[in-house]
Amino acid sequence: MPSTGHPSIRPNQRLLSLPGLAYCLVAAATLVSATGCSLFPDVRHKPQLLNPFPQIKRVAVLPFFNQSEDPTLSGERVALAYMNEVQAIRGFEVLPLGVVKSKLATYQGPLSEGEHFQEFARYLDVDAVLIGSITDYDSYYPPRMSLAVNWYAANPAFHPVLPGYGLPWGTKREKEIPTWIHSEAQRSLAVEQLKTQTPLLTADVAAEAPPLQVAPVPAPEPAPQPIMPEDRLPAGQLEVAPISWEAPLPGETVVVAPELAGGDLLATGEAEQWANSSDQLPADWPDARGFLPDPPSSKRPDFRVQHDPIISHMRNFNGHDESFTEQLSEYFYFRDDARFGGWQAYLQRSEDFIRFCCYLHLSETLIARGGQDESRLILRWPLDRYTR
Repeated sequence: MPSTGHPSIRPNQRLLSLPGLAYCLVAAATLVSATGCSLFPDVRHKPQLLNPFPQIKRVAVLPFFNQSEDPTLSGERVALAYMNEVQAIRGFEVLPLGVVKSKLATYQGPLSEGEHFQEFARYLDVDAVLIGSITDYDSYYPPRMSLAVNWYAANPAFHPVLPGYGLPWGTKREKEIPTWIHSEAQRSLAVEQLKTQTPLLTADVAAEAPPLQVAPVPAPEPAPQPIMPEDRLPAGQLEVAPISWEAPLPGETVVVAPELAGGDLLATGEAEQWANSSDQLPADWPDARGFLPDPPSSKRPDFRVQHDPIISHMRNFNGHDESFTEQLSEYFYFRDDARFGGWQAYLQRSEDFIRFCCYLHLSETLIARGGQDESRLILRWPLDRYTR
């Protein structure tokens, strides 16, 4: 028979059966797992940060003030760690700490108030200066650290940037905003709104106000007890007075709310006196729409001088906090540190602990104000140096 060019199967040649094929697949999977390989990668999302302030690019970090009970902690050491973290973020240009120290030595003005820090920022020719302080520090395990950092702009007309400013409120991406930023934004708005409802205490009023004198309240006399023992109440039992329904006073009305008709709740008094419309709000009432930047205008805004920091953030970090250690493990994973000990060793080495606290403090400061970029997708197979 002539050859057709196709291989022919001999009668004595048999194909691999289905049970045999399954056995081979199981054996191959066992061999792969035994060699330490994995068919599925480790999927992680690395957070990315950026500078959300176009007008704040060139900054300077001053040596931190050590207000903790540990006199051995150097403020320059913490400022250097914070400076390195700021410089690692795209969009920032940080003045070297050595240049800042030399400028401090030749500066003749005071540095104690916001106006002084703004003037010093103009002296350094930077957009803002970062003034930080360590309010608490303990290097022994579990370590802890508290940082407070204020940003002062060289331009005194820059307004404070509160948490929640510039975030996608009212859009589909609002659900991506973390819960803690929601809380911080609501608290910041409430603080600014309550400032308009708080009476101003001037120096003259404070000097004329007499000191508060509280008269001692005499102890109430014990209620008389009946003479006969059988008429006395047992210990711990109170006598309940009968409930009496009285007619309303002249001029007082009892109003049943329409949505509560048929219920047990009553709205008493003149409810209209508590009604507050938008036309009764003060002129400087902070609106929630202030979290969204204003559109461009054809005219420049008025120059309003203020000496408060444009950014303020204070945070405490504790080495035995579950959320802190979880973020530390993620931080160690992306650093690809080859030193022995894993992320737990960062709690033993004070230099690494301070560096991570500065990173976490700066990350929260920027993320709460729109500084979070799209995360980077990382796929890693646990091979060689990537073994986790």
